[in-house]
Amino acid sequence: MPFPSSDIASLIKSQAMSLGFDACGFAAATPVDDEAVARYDRWIELGHNGCMAWAAGHRDLRRDPSMLLEGAQTVISLALNYYPSRFQPEGTLRVAYYAYGRDYHEVLREKLTELAHFIEEITHCTTRPCVDSAPIRERYWAQQAGLGFIGRNNCLIIPGKGSYYFLGEIVTTAQLPPDEPCTMTCGDCGKCVETCPSGALSGEGAADASRCLSCLLIENHDEQLPEWVPAVAGDRVVGCDECQLCCPHNANAVATTIEDFALTDAVETLTRDRISQMTSGDFRRTFAHSAISRLRPKTLRRNAHLNTKKDF
Repeated sequence: MPFPSSDIASLIKSQAMSLGFDACGFAAATPVDDEAVARYDRWIELGHNGCMAWAAGHRDLRRDPSMLLEGAQTVISLALNYYPSRFQPEGTLRVAYYAYGRDYHEVLREKLTELAHFIEEITHCTTRPCVDSAPIRERYWAQQAGLGFIGRNNCLIIPGKGSYYFLGEIVTTAQLPPDEPCTMTCGDCGKCVETCPSGALSGEGAADASRCLSCLLIENHDEQLPEWVPAVAGDRVVGCDECQLCCPHNANAVATTIEDFALTDAVETLTRDRISQMTSGDFRRTFAHSAISRLRPKTLRRNAHLNTKKDF
């Protein structure tokens, strides 16, 4: 390497900040610890992945980042703020903040790729950028890299900043000095457990996706949702956010400076009538570069009419 590893680490973190990331940390690319693996396996065995059948796959890759990149030495964990500066007006159907703007997969991938190229240039090592579509334990690695801790709401909480952050990783063959893992916890706070409208949180950092509104409204494409859902869904059509809205760590959340995450006109004007009139073509055009595209037109219509008797 052209510089000592500590200088390389500083350069990488500085470049990450210049790209708009809010936190960056390093962890040794060793296998996931046995306790974390056992918790995940138990979560699958209990069926708490719900309709997310994909979560049961590639468990070998989730356990060992070196299987994602031969010769991997370091997992670089990064966080990108998405807390909005402007919110949906009254009378619109509620969309979780993460889906207000441009699809975070696109934005994160661009920034991670740019940072990965920078790392390759200064270290002459190989890299693999990962967004959440890759089988990697994002929150685990963020905690190992010192970014924050996994809260009772199952979100990564960055001390002093909160949980409204997208996570991304770069696995690299560069050997970088690891940061100290974050050892903070939620203490005796259980506001998210008490507030969750569907009782999906166990209070021990795990979520039952079969009861999580965010999962049910986005990942479940069945024609009918469980009969108890309409009573707790309210005016939500994409995601939930309740466990973050009540979290004390988010009390002083600061708005993102990433313009791509700003509230779009499509989300700002999302009403039941508009959704009812939306054709499949309209849906594709409207949400082409939105995380809402993960839904299907019929799924969005189903969600829009959960609390009506209107036949659609």
